[in-house]
Amino acid sequence: MGIIFFMKRIKELNSGVKYMLFASFLFAIMGAFAKLASEHMSSLEVVFFRNIFGVIFIGYALYKTPMTQKGGRSFLLFFRGLMGFLALLAYFYNVANIPLGDAVTFSKTAPIFTAIFAWLFLNEKLTLNAWLAVFVGFGGILLIAQPSGTGFSKYDLLGIFSGIGAALAYTSIRELKNYYDTRTIVLSFTLVGTVAPIMLFILSKYFYISELDFMLGEFVMPSGVTWFYVIGLGVLGTLSQYYMTKAYSETKAGIVGAVSYSNIIFAILVGVMLGDSLPNFITSCGIILIIAAGVMVARQK
Repeated sequence: MGIIFFMKRIKELNSGVKYMLFASFLFAIMGAFAKLASEHMSSLEVVFFRNIFGVIFIGYALYKTPMTQKGGRSFLLFFRGLMGFLALLAYFYNVANIPLGDAVTFSKTAPIFTAIFAWLFLNEKLTLNAWLAVFVGFGGILLIAQPSGTGFSKYDLLGIFSGIGAALAYTSIRELKNYYDTRTIVLSFTLVGTVAPIMLFILSKYFYISELDFMLGEFVMPSGVTWFYVIGLGVLGTLSQYYMTKAYSETKAGIVGAVSYSNIIFAILVGVMLGDSLPNFITSCGIILIIAAGVMVARQK
């Protein structure tokens, strides 16, 4: 009876909510593939394979249906791609080195930073509730990072940057959508995320510093089961983006944005299956605060 009731409730959900739940689940599984692939290659190479699949899929879509756009703001288009690439680089490095749930939670601070950047650069107003959400979100970050007397760890700083970089990319999209086809904007991200790693692979041969291991690494040709990981990573990453886009096209952004935080729950569960420990009490409180802040920001939309 319980299963029948649950399935009935799922069918009654808004289609946009269903798409976002599915996208969040796929994104968590993609994180699992990234974590497994990172056991055999650098985070830089994981980013390379994640993006090269995107270039192939989007390139095919553009071939089938050519884009029509006004163009211009090429520097901003490059900036969007660069920030997206750097944020993804920081995210995948953390996926390889800390619990999957923590890495995803850090990345989900992006809406909080987006609200701040939209206020700073796009003159968007922040209500009292939005400011409260920002402070609640920062409180959550502190509880997860739990900085010691020496400050934040490398993983904490990269986790925070994964949210800031994604927020800068999202903020730039609000301006770019007036000039470019959506596929072009996404292609800017995947192209930078494919070309930049190749340049960093070459640089790593002549200039390698262990402290910069999050952005440097040797290219290692995948073999055996590693191919399964990188193909799964690329396909699921593209599918999660597709269903996320469908979710936002079906339902109000505030509702979809709030539902997207289910990604953290999925990531914690998947991470535990991969051997991660469950978050402790303080970290759990931090995760709850970040989810609450994200939902508060989403409600403003």
